[in-house]
Amino acid sequence: MNPHNKVCRCAMLVVFSALVITGCKKTWEDVPLEQFTEEYVWDVNDSLGTKARGFLADMYRNLPAGYNRVSSDLLDAASDDAISSATGNTEIQKLATSSFTSLTNPEDVWNNAYNTIRKASLFLNNFDRVPLNTMLADGRPAKPAWRGEARFLRAFAYFELLKRYGGVPVMGDRVRQVNDDVSIARSSFEETVNYIVSECNKAADSLYIDPIEDSKLGYVTKGAALALKARTLLYAASPLFNGGNIEAGNTLTGYTNYNAERWKLAADAARELIDYGKFTLENDFKNIFIVPNSREVIFARVQGPNQDVEKNNGPIGYAAAVSVGRTSPTQELVDAFPMSNGLPINDPSSGYDAAFPYANRDPRLTFTIFYNGSQWMNRAVQTFEGGLDKPNTSVQQTRSGYYMRKFMGNFENENNLANVSHNFAFFRYGEVLLNYAEALNEYEGPVQEVYDAVAALRRRAGLNPYQLPGGLSKEEMRTIIRNERRVELAFEEHRFFDIRRWKIAEQVMNTPLHGMRIDVSSAGNRSYQRIQILTPRFKAPAMYLYPIHYDEVAKNPNMQQNPGW
Repeated sequence: MNPHNKVCRCAMLVVFSALVITGCKKTWEDVPLEQFTEEYVWDVNDSLGTKARGFLADMYRNLPAGYNRVSSDLLDAASDDAISSATGNTEIQKLATSSFTSLTNPEDVWNNAYNTIRKASLFLNNFDRVPLNTMLADGRPAKPAWRGEARFLRAFAYFELLKRYGGVPVMGDRVRQVNDDVSIARSSFEETVNYIVSECNKAADSLYIDPIEDSKLGYVTKGAALALKARTLLYAASPLFNGGNIEAGNTLTGYTNYNAERWKLAADAARELIDYGKFTLENDFKNIFIVPNSREVIFARVQGPNQDVEKNNGPIGYAAAVSVGRTSPTQELVDAFPMSNGLPINDPSSGYDAAFPYANRDPRLTFTIFYNGSQWMNRAVQTFEGGLDKPNTSVQQTRSGYYMRKFMGNFENENNLANVSHNFAFFRYGEVLLNYAEALNEYEGPVQEVYDAVAALRRRAGLNPYQLPGGLSKEEMRTIIRNERRVELAFEEHRFFDIRRWKIAEQVMNTPLHGMRIDVSSAGNRSYQRIQILTPRFKAPAMYLYPIHYDEVAKNPNMQQNPGW
């Protein structure tokens, strides 16, 4: 919901009943439509807070959907990590080739974010009227924790705006009504960052801190508030915003100067969450995404058990799976995975053999990508030309010679798919370690704590040796950390924004992307050939930030558009 439309988008109470029914049907369906009033929801006699809780629960529906959310594609298919297997000018290809406009952005989150912001402010402004008297498991009253949830959800919505648009109108607690003047100017980038951080601090002070609850997927807890603060400060310290402003002197699109202390703030925030001590790395990398209540997952969007990820993205040649293979990982992503000894494949000492390109690689490759010969549903995946999973017919199939494996259940030796949890992790401990390593390296260089954070992930991955060589420079460690983020967090909606906040998108997204063509001779010999599969396009500097939708600028004389749009 957008805060600037006087007629329908601001009239929350006018459409109050529709919002409640849409978000919490089971909670409200037995109540006549005409009873959905402000007095009904903020019931002064509702000591259990049932109606207010339903209103709060409705806000969770506006969280990003995660898997295949951009017109059936993953957001990473608009980065250098993947392309869509669908042909034609798909919505995700518009992002990958910079062919969208302020009218046609398929990833515009403005209205959805302000919908959450408005609902959260309504909750915070009215919840005190509800005489909630329930207690948390640790004996504290529940009321402050519920307020903390609303604060976090509002702050998260602002962060989703910040990383796409820069500074945005910060509304505070005020809820504007239909007749109010809503010609509101954008807050500066710095003001938006400071507001998010302040709200995270307030939320963290009141949220439930029990370790069992902190691992309960789908509920906002103290860990989530600390994680959002750490990520916000990491983005704020990054080259795009910290002195690398796309328009010099523009306070809306970043800071006007570089300040190394911003890296320290980011490192300290990540360290606070590490020291919180409630989270740890999952022993088995692939279980992070399918095991409920993983101790690595800090906050996730919960989905009921299903087969959606497998059917949307799995190899196509399995009749029992009925998959459509929507996501085609790039050769560039495959090449980013090191050998099992931790060395990059272009290191002469790594042992990489181009005739057996997938042998002895980082185990995360097997858990992230289906390559030719991967095991799946009781047979080897066939992505060679004419193979079961690349038949070269009109059916949708991989365009790169690879399919996405990550997030899927353990069906390597099963004949049929079964329902499995696919909870999309917004924050997990592995990312926190990488955030800490990056920020601390930028501030102090490769001190021991930086080595330790990266080593923890490489050890969990199964690299042997997992230790990094000593004596690395800041620049060398930066390269390693960025690559670790790429392979560790692949398809989790980080790469698309990482290449922007690092301000390298104009290099990596103006370079052709590749796949692997595999031919098998009549004698069974295989040959491998890199092939070009897409030429992306990135128009700098405009594309580093999204355009604010044309309608918002046209109707609000105080709404300043981003540079280049």
